[in-house]
Amino acid sequence: MSYLKKTDHKIYDLIKLEAKRQKEGLEMIPSENYVSPAVLEAMGSILTNKYSEGYPRKRYYGGNDNIDEIELLAQERAKKLFKVEHVNVQPYSGSPANLAVYMATCSPGDTIMGLNLPDGGHLTHGWKVSFTGIYYKSTPYHVRKDGRVDFAEVWKLAKQYKPKLIWTGATAYVYQYEFDKFAKIADSIGAYFAADIAHTAGLVISGVHLDPVPYAHIITTTTHKTLRGPRGAMIMVTKKGMKKDPELGQKVDRAVFPGLQGGPHDHTTAAIAVALKEASGASFKKYGKQIVKNAKALANELIKKGFKLIGNGTENHMCLIDLVPNFGPGGGFFMQYALDNAGITLNKNTIPGEPASPFYPSGVRLGTPALTTRGMREKEMKKIADWIWEVANSIKDYRLPKNKEERLDYLKIFRKEVKKNKTIERVKKEIKKFASTQPTFAW
Repeated sequence: MSYLKKTDHKIYDLIKLEAKRQKEGLEMIPSENYVSPAVLEAMGSILTNKYSEGYPRKRYYGGNDNIDEIELLAQERAKKLFKVEHVNVQPYSGSPANLAVYMATCSPGDTIMGLNLPDGGHLTHGWKVSFTGIYYKSTPYHVRKDGRVDFAEVWKLAKQYKPKLIWTGATAYVYQYEFDKFAKIADSIGAYFAADIAHTAGLVISGVHLDPVPYAHIITTTTHKTLRGPRGAMIMVTKKGMKKDPELGQKVDRAVFPGLQGGPHDHTTAAIAVALKEASGASFKKYGKQIVKNAKALANELIKKGFKLIGNGTENHMCLIDLVPNFGPGGGFFMQYALDNAGITLNKNTIPGEPASPFYPSGVRLGTPALTTRGMREKEMKKIADWIWEVANSIKDYRLPKNKEERLDYLKIFRKEVKKNKTIERVKKEIKKFASTQPTFAW
């Protein structure tokens, strides 16, 4: 970064600090990962200079011959890897990709269904403050006490409200997505069935998660989570989707451009193509399998330590800890902040039947994709579980005040005391020493 160092030293310094943080800490947010040097090179390439409104061979600007070949290559690689009929690689991220699905299949005011956000769902699956819950009539379904989708309720709601579009997919769900059950429900009422596999795309490719292709009409995914690519997204139309509507692929393309976006980010498209090539190799399948092995090993160790896990374990890449037994309602903030100071990055999260609020939730969400990219295995998961338990024990006496007016002052005191916590200081040193020996790209 010699040019950046000369041109803007402040940004250069901040990037170096972030690189240091990622190197010396443990990234455990399930939606984060490390990309390869090849993906980074594509992202930082001169492709960022080009403007390419439209699609290959149908651009509104000249000089796109090379860009056309890059986008076509990304499309073909995705089609082959996921075994689908049609792919759009232009969505800027997962949320715009999902919005394009609505535009391609629904009209404003149509009824749609998705997993309730506090139950582990996604904002764009119909949550009330999202565009998707404001411009469409959302009838969300929920999970049972064990955290698994309540299919009896899904059936009931589908028959009662006849949604035009049904989503599966989540942001905090420790089970595999049961695509076959959703497909039966959608087919019974003539609805479109969309599978959002943003979190699990890499696991699907690796054969350690159920495949949505035989069941869904449309599949959306980000490219930066378990797929280990740049921060972008794809929309895929399956053979089943094309059978339901032969123009579905064209409708998706029109929804992305000109419906929702302008020119695509060509440097991201190239990086997606690189990531898809990497994901087609045998080593990636081993990587995906190891993610799940590590997540299950981590879950088992956390349970042994005394934590309560939603689902009593995991079937994918993430764990969801119910902290009510440790801190009472609202303990997610305490755990996230303390672990962040110790060098472990995860996120506070709601749990099924959340007794507090999304602002001060009662759980934390953590996963293994980034740790696995660094070459860590089951034995390292035990070490990490030990550190998590030590930090949790060191702050076990904190409780979120029931009186909202008391919370700001209480949390201010908590933050100050965490900075002086001897256990957290020691754990941070141990993690720094450990993590500094682990490469940020080890496959």
